[in-house]
Amino acid sequence: MQVGEFPGMAQTNRRTIRAAINPMDKSTIVSILPKHISERKYTIQPGFFEIPAGSLDSPGILVVGPSSWWREVDEHQPLLEIPVSSIQVADSIVRDYSNGLLACNMDTQMPGLFYVPGELNVEKLKKEHAPLLNQANTRQRAWYVELIRIADILWSRSNGNPLSISQDARLACKELNISNKPWLNDQQSMELIRCVACGALRNPNYPVCQSCHAVVDAEKAKSLGLVFVKM
Repeated sequence: MQVGEFPGMAQTNRRTIRAAINPMDKSTIVSILPKHISERKYTIQPGFFEIPAGSLDSPGILVVGPSSWWREVDEHQPLLEIPVSSIQVADSIVRDYSNGLLACNMDTQMPGLFYVPGELNVEKLKKEHAPLLNQANTRQRAWYVELIRIADILWSRSNGNPLSISQDARLACKELNISNKPWLNDQQSMELIRCVACGALRNPNYPVCQSCHAVVDAEKAKSLGLVFVKM
């Protein structure tokens, strides 16, 4: 080693050159979620995956092949390529995206995202895997229902704070044709203001601060007929 050279950073035999790829090793990721999905796997190559938005009638599909990662055996030896099959890649994309979502249990409630072995187009997918599409639709609708239920609870507990409502909950209402939720139209029309008593952010549509419980708008409280018990 030379002065200033770091261990393991020698340039000799450190190139990552992939071996021949099996052209038959392909899997198809299917999405009926009406949202574009971008997944990044920085430890494998290739590791960037873009899944188009889809629906039950027009699923979004992405065909993936095998990827590779490299293991270091010795600093003077070439990096050892570890191949990852297309099935493993597809499974990782579906699980890693869905696992982190609110209300997803990866069983009966999850986004309409799954994979099948082989390279398929939309026509062949709808013809040969209709049961999987219907199952994904059932799970996705159950996920939508749970998202809306949680949004109702968060809206109530936060005293109508629009920041407590996720975009997925709003998407769920749109997909289920639900338009009577009070939190659907408040995202842009209402801004939080500071409570004059404690300084916490509060909803200006309510006369009582949710943090310190001070009556910050006596006129609105009177118009609503609110009666407060004196301690």
